[in-house]
Amino acid sequence: MCILPNKNLALASRLSPLVTSLLFMFSNKSAAQALEEVATLMRIAGENDFKAIAFDKAARTVESLDEPLSTIIDEGRILSVPGIGKSIATDLVALKNTGTMPVLVSLHSSIPKGLIQWLDISGLGPKNIAKIHKALGITSVDELKAACLDGTVAALSGLGEKSAAKIIKSIDWMEQFSARCRLDEAENIAEFMVAAISGQKEVTHLAIAGSLRRQLETIGDIDILVQADPTDVGTIFDAFVQAPDVAEVLGRGDTKCSIRVTQGRQVDLRIVDAVSYPAALMYFTGSKEHNVFVRGRARERGMALNEYGLFKLTESGDTDFEAPVEANTEEAIYKALGLNFIPPELREDNGNLSRFESWEAHDLAELSDLKGILHAHSTWSDGSNSIAEMAQACIDRGYQYLGLTDHSRTAAYAGGLSIERVYDQWREIDRINDDFTKKGVHFRVFKGIESDILVDGSLDYPDDVLAGFDFVIASVHSSLDLPEDKMTDRFLRAIDNPHTRIIGHPTGRLLLKREGSKLDMPRIIEAAAASNTAIEINASPWRLDLDWRWGKKASSVSLFTAICPDAHSTEGLDDAKYGISIAKKSGFLRERVLNTRDADTLLQWFLSK
Repeated sequence: MCILPNKNLALASRLSPLVTSLLFMFSNKSAAQALEEVATLMRIAGENDFKAIAFDKAARTVESLDEPLSTIIDEGRILSVPGIGKSIATDLVALKNTGTMPVLVSLHSSIPKGLIQWLDISGLGPKNIAKIHKALGITSVDELKAACLDGTVAALSGLGEKSAAKIIKSIDWMEQFSARCRLDEAENIAEFMVAAISGQKEVTHLAIAGSLRRQLETIGDIDILVQADPTDVGTIFDAFVQAPDVAEVLGRGDTKCSIRVTQGRQVDLRIVDAVSYPAALMYFTGSKEHNVFVRGRARERGMALNEYGLFKLTESGDTDFEAPVEANTEEAIYKALGLNFIPPELREDNGNLSRFESWEAHDLAELSDLKGILHAHSTWSDGSNSIAEMAQACIDRGYQYLGLTDHSRTAAYAGGLSIERVYDQWREIDRINDDFTKKGVHFRVFKGIESDILVDGSLDYPDDVLAGFDFVIASVHSSLDLPEDKMTDRFLRAIDNPHTRIIGHPTGRLLLKREGSKLDMPRIIEAAAASNTAIEINASPWRLDLDWRWGKKASSVSLFTAICPDAHSTEGLDDAKYGISIAKKSGFLRERVLNTRDADTLLQWFLSK
């Protein structure tokens, strides 16, 4: 068993040793995640919690190292790292050298796979998993749901009816969306499969299609389209089905091959010739509503559009396949239909596709337009990297500023900052900014906070403390299931607060895992726009919240947004790309995205409320 650097343990447990060895890259982060996985599985197995705590502490130590763990191991200094004993050191050396960790091999072989799948159930931690399994002897999700429904789980000590109801709700939610995965998961799979065929000399052009190309927040099947000579189809399909993470070949025909990968997703590869490729790419990108729209425009202009190309109509209204309309790109097809190019992200059923008769979509924000990062966490709360490390990672990516927003004091579970620690953090940020100035580095760390919105709608600190921040992101992390009217009022009071500059992840949803809070979103959008308060697009692929479907409403009232990766590590900064995709789908113009502004202009906006 090899370790995949992914916190989704249920997914990792389904991967084959071959696949994980190919995907695994040893780093401080992946080693820390492997140690965390050991601690989690030990608790499921009911082992002594002191052993699990030792692995948790070792994970935190590895995360905070100032140098690569691989260097420490190679130089024989692993036992000198505080909190790393002989046994854990042996496991880490094995992980680096072989991609395997003996203790994890043992745990995965001894724990029923069904119990590991329970980790995906919101609100059900490893200790309660162990308790339920030990008391009831059940291992599957179906058995767990039945035990919750008949009152057996509620009767267990430390659980109760509320816990059982929460488990049922989470299972129902998971079952509803089990055929889909998150955007980032689909991208990782697609990239791996594309790599397996893109190097084939027979491949002339290759593109991702379907909902993944449209950057939907959750993805079903993954579609790949290739342009190649028809005589080379067999060679390309051979490379496709022989890729290391193919678990099953579902079908193989003359132009289409479907496989299922070890992660459980279906991937479809279609191969078309050069003449059909542009129209096929448009057709298989979708959406269904977009395709109906463009086919209708073709008919109005005496043409027929399908996956094979653009053709003239006969006098009787049939497709004349002997009379193709020359259009060797998607852009050319749109032009023939009297349209400007429609970005894939905007090819949805939003009732606004006809605007591309005149609109060219050049004023939508691109990733290159972002001048800084807002909403990021450090080791002061629940982040994995120091403020200085997060700032340097932003500099390395070409950004001009970092809006640091660790958790406020109510979020004690996430290391929320007491008032005293707020002041200490401000002093550290001042030192870091002063150091940048002395070195001639044009970069700034803004003093921000992600303040919990309390149940009554107030923020988490007194006004005099809130006034000391450069900006405040106000978010809800608790009591997510309030009735719609009470939750809406809670947000409206927070928006009304003069210190609130940005509303964070408004629904609190976790995609495919937890439904968002019920809100009167039109009222909240209107109130935010009226008070010059932004609502973020939380770019974490777990959230992607504000939902893009509210984009039309947001545009109608000129709402501001910010692309916020909610980064808890330096790697998390790169999630900004998903936020850009959602901003495009929402139709946010560049000028309405706060962090396309430079630091000085943004600071003026922070002060403008």
